[in-house]
Amino acid sequence: MPAIRLKRVYEPPEPSDGYRVLVDRVWPRGVSKEKAAIDEWAKELAPSTELRKWFGHDPARWRGFRERYRRELETYAADALAELRARARRQRVTLVYSARDEKHNQAVVLKELLE
Repeated sequence: MPAIRLKRVYEPPEPSDGYRVLVDRVWPRGVSKEKAAIDEWAKELAPSTELRKWFGHDPARWRGFRERYRRELETYAADALAELRARARRQRVTLVYSARDEKHNQAVVLKELLE
């Protein structure tokens, strides 16, 4: 299976990124669509607004966020998750996100699920 990578949207895109999927519900501030070079904006794979606000990128809530987000994905985005998993089997996929915290964000959880 080709690698699944994680990358902040503020880092420059590279050809080695493969298929770039933005996994944020809201478009990142200050980044043009051209600069982001996104192949797919998968809003349906992003955490719900309620979950995102509850989490607030607080590492103390990380465990709860991971559990709730996985349930959301399995309940509301199973088809989109299956499609992305199938793509990741065929080619490299880079999950693109805007969070500052590189260890505690939805892309980390999504990567775990896909692998």
